[in-house]
Amino acid sequence: MNTTHVTSTLLDEILKKEVTLKDLSTPQLVEKVLERKEGKLTSTGAVQVTTGKYTGRSPKDKFIVQDPSVIDKVDWGSVNQPISPENFEKLYGKVLNHLNQKEELFLFRGFAGADKTYRMPIAVLNEYAWHNLFARQLFIRPEQEELASHQAEFTVISAPNFKADPAVDGTNSETFIIISFEKRIVLIGGTEYAGEIKKSIFSIMNFLLPEQNILSMHCSANVGMEGDVALFFGLSGTGKTTLSADPHRQLIGDDEHGWSNNGVFNIEGGCYAKTVNLSKEKEPQIFNAITFGTVLENVIIDEKTRMADYDDTSLTENTRAAYSIDKIPNVAEPSIAGHPNTIVFLTADASGVLPPISKLTKEQAMYHFLSGYTSKLAGTERGVTSPEATFSTCFGSPFLPLPAYRYAEMLGQKIDQHEANVFLVNTGWSGGEYGTGERMKLSYTRAMVQAALEGELDSVETVTDPIFGLNIPTHCPGVPDNVLQPKKTWSDPEAYDQKAKELAEKFKKNFEKFDNVSDAIKKAGPLV
Repeated sequence: MNTTHVTSTLLDEILKKEVTLKDLSTPQLVEKVLERKEGKLTSTGAVQVTTGKYTGRSPKDKFIVQDPSVIDKVDWGSVNQPISPENFEKLYGKVLNHLNQKEELFLFRGFAGADKTYRMPIAVLNEYAWHNLFARQLFIRPEQEELASHQAEFTVISAPNFKADPAVDGTNSETFIIISFEKRIVLIGGTEYAGEIKKSIFSIMNFLLPEQNILSMHCSANVGMEGDVALFFGLSGTGKTTLSADPHRQLIGDDEHGWSNNGVFNIEGGCYAKTVNLSKEKEPQIFNAITFGTVLENVIIDEKTRMADYDDTSLTENTRAAYSIDKIPNVAEPSIAGHPNTIVFLTADASGVLPPISKLTKEQAMYHFLSGYTSKLAGTERGVTSPEATFSTCFGSPFLPLPAYRYAEMLGQKIDQHEANVFLVNTGWSGGEYGTGERMKLSYTRAMVQAALEGELDSVETVTDPIFGLNIPTHCPGVPDNVLQPKKTWSDPEAYDQKAKELAEKFKKNFEKFDNVSDAIKKAGPLV
């Protein structure tokens, strides 16, 4: 029996069934969520849901099928774990049989990629109505006339109530996120966390776009009134969404972009913002975007007033809001722009020793892009309960199927070609490490980023950090001078030196794996 034929035919049958609800509008999906008791309506009209056992991504449960067409291209390892085509086919059939027994299924058809030259038609088949609402918020919604000719090039199948048997199915746990590039299928099961749907499409684009000479990037982007474009690289919790939502600049996108020969384009049609400690005063654009149709994940609400309490982290610190990008008032339409003038690498340094802003040379930019240093913040992944120092290559290694040097080489070429300025910005701790110091004030970070974008730091005197070799401005409008020099914010200078040396050694050790880069890039790291 040809398993591939059987499962493909079954998927076609499921998609044609009357119980598969296609292209429901946002109000219709909200009604379904409430009718099925999957979530609750909040005071702002958003839908509040909980994700059960898993409140973050499950990186150890992510696989790529070892299909012949990709086996020599994928950077196999702990991030891109292999699974055999045979195990995938068996699991695929089981999931489809599971879904075929459901009374209702939900189908979204849309696109990934705002630039129509490079966009990819996608479909998302869901067991839960709220997952389908999530997909409708996060991906690019088609015009009605586009649906007539829409042919999905990738289909995401999400069945959270189906749990794998690791001993039989070749997985690591009951949870699985599996990409098959040959079948053009993403298979998700055993987890209700909707972020897996979003990130699986991003991983696919990170494989496909470089093949078209397009740099795929885990970054946010915005554009000024004079057309100047800024990119903000960083892992979850470093400030990509917050800093790109600038009332004086148009938002291109908050998380995932491509950089082609034409310029930058957003891969998504929505934003997936962290809401922990969210306030209207500090982040008005995100706060005001949480209206009807928004999905609030794991946010605690008052049962009577249905008002959200963004300070309550009793379920997780990884509370999220998924909303369509048009909820942001000053958004670029369409979500495309020219070539970047300024690139910002964001890090949340829990050791409290990196400067809040420093300007990088081309070689330092390559070093820090490959390093991708930050601290994993609580809740973004299963098992992370307090900040942990981590190095995520290209500020997005969990989503990069190709070898890191492919992305790094492309970035270096584009920095040269378009003469972009690159800054390293620490949104983490100051005055001490996590537990002793305090998180950098958002107002200071905004002032530093604004100064960088407007060229106000180009002529400012700098000092070179003796350990990290970074060029630190001695002055920045709106920021006390002593804050710019991290050692001056510590009450114990010797403790600072010790912690800085410890971090420098971690940088050195991590970079040992990059044996195929130039000596100039290797020497651009810490001087210890």
